[in-house]
Amino acid sequence: MGIEFRHETFRDDFTFRNSPAAIRRFPFPFDKDSYMYAVNIEPHVSGPKGSVYEHPIDVDEHYVSEMADRALVLKEDPLRCQSLPHMTLAGWDLLELLMECKSTSYPEHFSLTRDGDKWHWINRPLGIDDKFTFGDVSTLPYGPMEYITRQSQGDFCLLDQRDGNLWMDAGIVTTQADWSLDFDIGMNFMEWHGPVPLAHQLGVFERALKFMLNLRQGSPVRRLNWTMTVNPRLDTSPENYHKWGTDRATLTPENIGNKLHLRVELQSFFRLPRSNAIVFPIRCYLIKLEELVTVPKWGRRLPRVLKTLPPELVDYKGLTRYRDMAVEWLSRYDDGAETSPGGWPD
Repeated sequence: MGIEFRHETFRDDFTFRNSPAAIRRFPFPFDKDSYMYAVNIEPHVSGPKGSVYEHPIDVDEHYVSEMADRALVLKEDPLRCQSLPHMTLAGWDLLELLMECKSTSYPEHFSLTRDGDKWHWINRPLGIDDKFTFGDVSTLPYGPMEYITRQSQGDFCLLDQRDGNLWMDAGIVTTQADWSLDFDIGMNFMEWHGPVPLAHQLGVFERALKFMLNLRQGSPVRRLNWTMTVNPRLDTSPENYHKWGTDRATLTPENIGNKLHLRVELQSFFRLPRSNAIVFPIRCYLIKLEELVTVPKWGRRLPRVLKTLPPELVDYKGLTRYRDMAVEWLSRYDDGAETSPGGWPD
């Protein structure tokens, strides 16, 4: 049985919603009642059936609508997709990875057949049926990275490894939490993580970089990151701050349950075979507070987490204006009971 794709918007009238099944599989990022920034990397292995971890690359009910939103962003601002000249081979690596993952995990929706370097790709949800020559850019309508990531949920950064560091030398970034590919392109790992508070003092990024430099092919890893967003807006980029920055001022105690969303990124890391680059998919999931509290464990835990956040993280994640209002609204769902370990619903 295939996925039932929803037709919804992430801008203007904001018709995005999660089905009950999508709520249950949401990657709630808090495994206990408090939070501190940490590496929290684990092997990216198959998780429970139906979860966002079941397959290496997750496709869900929002797929078609998210791809439509990506196309709108790229039409408005082509610089959201960039690749330095030496990253073309990594782009072909990424194309292969995503086509293999999708066609293997979701054969009812995606199909890949290969005869040497002659490939045939079918994407049924988006109505794409293309034959091309692997390695020949002229046989695709876009470069290999852009071609396949226009068909893949989440953002993708391609990291070149050299000089004992990782360099963000290619990517497509249209669903980011207030950072800019155009600004970060060509930066190394420590440079693009420069704004994150507390983690540098704790040595988090030194450990993370050392771990990433030793990432092996066939052994991907993952972590969760999170923030909060007013309205279910995928594109919260610095370039479009004038469109979304004022959203925070629209929150009231009456509408915060509907408008405020927990925004979770499932970040994974794969070593690519030909280029030795690392691809860093950043998959964004959104859930409004009214949906989140339908899972009692999450309704209890989230106000406890927000209440005890260090001030530096409150400021960094942009929660200062509405953190107390959110805690007050959520606290009606915290009955004081103990919560079980881990993030999944009981």
